[in-house]
Amino acid sequence: MTENHSAERPGLSRRGMLGLAGAAVGAGVVGFGAGVAVDRAVSAGAIGSATTYPFYGEHQAGITTPVQDRLHFAAFDVAPGLDRAGLIELLQDWTTAAARMTQGRPAGTYGPASGPADAPPDDTGEALDLPPGGLTLTFGFGPSLFVDATGADRFGIASRRPAALVDLPHFPGDALVEALTGGDLCVQACSEDPQVAVHAIRNLSRIAFGRAAIRWSQLGFGRTSSTSRSQATPRNLFGFKDGTANIKSEDESVVRDQVWAAAGDGARWMAGGSYLVARKIRMVIETWDRQQLGEQERIVGRDKGEGAPLSGGTEFTEPNFLALAKTGGTKIDPDSHVRLAHPTMNDGAQLLRRGYNFVDGNDELGRLNAGLFFIAFQRDPRTQFIPIQSRLAKNDLMNEYLKHVGSAIFAVPPGAREGSYVGAGLFS
Repeated sequence: MTENHSAERPGLSRRGMLGLAGAAVGAGVVGFGAGVAVDRAVSAGAIGSATTYPFYGEHQAGITTPVQDRLHFAAFDVAPGLDRAGLIELLQDWTTAAARMTQGRPAGTYGPASGPADAPPDDTGEALDLPPGGLTLTFGFGPSLFVDATGADRFGIASRRPAALVDLPHFPGDALVEALTGGDLCVQACSEDPQVAVHAIRNLSRIAFGRAAIRWSQLGFGRTSSTSRSQATPRNLFGFKDGTANIKSEDESVVRDQVWAAAGDGARWMAGGSYLVARKIRMVIETWDRQQLGEQERIVGRDKGEGAPLSGGTEFTEPNFLALAKTGGTKIDPDSHVRLAHPTMNDGAQLLRRGYNFVDGNDELGRLNAGLFFIAFQRDPRTQFIPIQSRLAKNDLMNEYLKHVGSAIFAVPPGAREGSYVGAGLFS
């Protein structure tokens, strides 16, 4: 897409500017203390990418946008005592900064190397010499923003919580870590350059100082899905192609039916928005690596090279779950991942996936702490993610090699109009 040359919104609120000035310590944690060991050695074409995506529009960018190669995802908790007006002001300040950064401009008016010499810069500066890198910023609201753990309606919006924004159930096999779950707000930053994505989250966190703080965050690399037919299917850390059957942006009718919420769904302010489910899934890499190739393929339901279903054909051949094997049974195991996740096994339900690989070093036993940071957008988690994951959690052959440690759900409002802010419909 071409750069958006639309008029710029007014600058940050006074509180936003104070946040920029007072968050040096906290911003350091967000920017580089969470394991930013992911190097920037992406392809030269991606590093030099001048691509920009418009921030304002009918839908938020970062959903059907072609999946970028790098991710920095952050969940925030709103500060105790912040009132409704303060929350709205935060969202306005975030919108202003996001609209600037996605077009390759600094987060604040002055930028990192100008402005008053006796005040901190209003941008941290690590993206100063970098192109936009196709940056998208996508914002969401968690269930706890509507009603907190005590049942309090902090911001007068409890009655406007969408019915689809449910608390996710505990699935069989879940080993969730409290510090990796939930959040009042979320920001998904995707870019072709990891430093551009980190810069965006770091500066949004600085702007939020005193009003919201990072609850948890995750860096991701090497997308594990494609959202456009122009993209090749990537591979996950098990070495298999991932997301072959993912929803593509070109499938407009499918996107409309499976991804975008509609006014008739029960929450009119969510029309044109979506629901984001994030799951941090650790892969038991060492055990998987010792498994025979044939067994790996049986578990997945596809061959490891081409990515074709074991029933035959090429990568995009539709699986035939009734095809019989010469040795007895079906060619595709009934409990394989491909079969259990297929729309025909889930009443036609599909997900638009935007997942990423992650490597967070090693654990205390020296094993690789790595896996999949799963992100999926959908129209209604009650009829899409929850039943699909329930089926997988009970029977998927891959469960022996997976450990779900993080989980969250967010309502992603529609895109903002110029002169307004993300989520304005919720408060109107």
